[in-house]
Amino acid sequence: MTGLRERQRRRVHEAISAAAVSLFLERGFDEVSVAEVAAAAQVSKPTLFKYFPAKEDLVLHRIADHRAEAARVVRARGEGERPVEALRRHFLDGLARHDPVTGLNDHPQVVAFHRMVFATPSLAARVLRYMADDERALAEALAETADALTAELLAGQVLATQRVLARRNWAALAAGRPLAEVEPEAVRAAEHAFSLLDR
Repeated sequence: MTGLRERQRRRVHEAISAAAVSLFLERGFDEVSVAEVAAAAQVSKPTLFKYFPAKEDLVLHRIADHRAEAARVVRARGEGERPVEALRRHFLDGLARHDPVTGLNDHPQVVAFHRMVFATPSLAARVLRYMADDERALAEALAETADALTAELLAGQVLATQRVLARRNWAALAAGRPLAEVEPEAVRAAEHAFSLLDR
């Protein structure tokens, strides 16, 4: 059972993040100071930095659960299931759930969140750093059943594929196309992309 102190910590963490994202979406990431976020969340700046060491963390902690996800999928795959099959299944499951990380989520705040990340150089750079870490983690997982070069090449191709698919999905929704129209295209694109990887 989670203790009172931990629950309180999570509440403060979420309150700061919610205040930050709301301000950033309203005015732009670069136009809002950390002091303004702290004031909106009703905490001091030192308290804010205890929870979020850098301004970018106020935004990108929301994707932290997905870090090293591909490596976890490969390691948790069923017996006899090939790595690319497991990654394909996982991505298609994400599309079906409209997981924001697949780009296939038309909630206005999710669409705006992605736009902010793509359009803000410091956020985009941090995401690329996360992706490099994810690529290393996936290569390590793949190297458990393949040689190191093959593992590194496949890891880079898988993460690039997922990035391209997610960006295409988001761009279609951001352009105003309805989810019901974009979703079957997203599934076909994912099937095509993973079939290429599987070769």
